[in-house]
Amino acid sequence: QVQLVESGGGLVQFGGSLRLSCYATPSINNAYAMGWYRQAPGKQREWVARITRQAITNYADAVKGRFTISRDNAKNTVYLQMDSLKPEDTAVYYCNTENIFRNALSWGQGIQVTVSS
Repeated sequence: QVQLVESGGGLVQFGGSLRLSCYATPSINNAYAMGWYRQAPGKQREWVARITRQAITNYADAVKGRFTISRDNAKNTVYLQMDSLKPEDTAVYYCNTENIFRNALSWGQGIQVTVSS
């Protein structure tokens, strides 16, 4: 099973940027796809973005045009570049691995992102 560790979260002001990283062991290529999800206080976990092994990307409407998911296979890392952040982006962000049917196979521990207004 792939182990995942997120990093790069923190506190940022409205309109600012953060880049999250998700380091996978033993290999990022063990999964068909990797995704980012988030969970705000009192809300259900929601999907944010996804990137396949072929580097095909998809985004939730709420983040389209502001967030960019990418992968570095040599570093076994998936990134989520978050620009033009809004207070409603405040959440714990999780990365995961998925199979071709979009079933989650493993999850990271999550990392807090807080956007102040």
